[in-house]
Amino acid sequence: MTEHGAMVLRVCRAVLGGADAEDAWSETFLAALKAYPELPDDANVEAWLVTVSRRKAIDVVRAAARRAVPVAEVPENSSAPGAEARPYLSSQTGSTRPHSTITRLSMASPWT
Repeated sequence: MTEHGAMVLRVCRAVLGGADAEDAWSETFLAALKAYPELPDDANVEAWLVTVSRRKAIDVVRAAARRAVPVAEVPENSSAPGAEARPYLSSQTGSTRPHSTITRLSMASPWT
């Protein structure tokens, strides 16, 4: 860690900025400690740590994108995301049960 710690932190800061870089740095060395015994003797440790740190930083970015964003007020005419992809929830099918739609779709399937 003393030899490569500063370099790993630079990689994390390059991807994340300053806010979450320390968390990604910690995650990098935790993952590296687990994987190090399997690393070949002739491996380039610095390049390997750059790869691990970059992937851990990207994981932090992806995790932040999945978190819910708080809003001050919920709009009144909001529909659930993806509602148009679930026809069994609409009044057009005559039923609110998903299996009835699946049954109708499977009966109309050209493969049966």
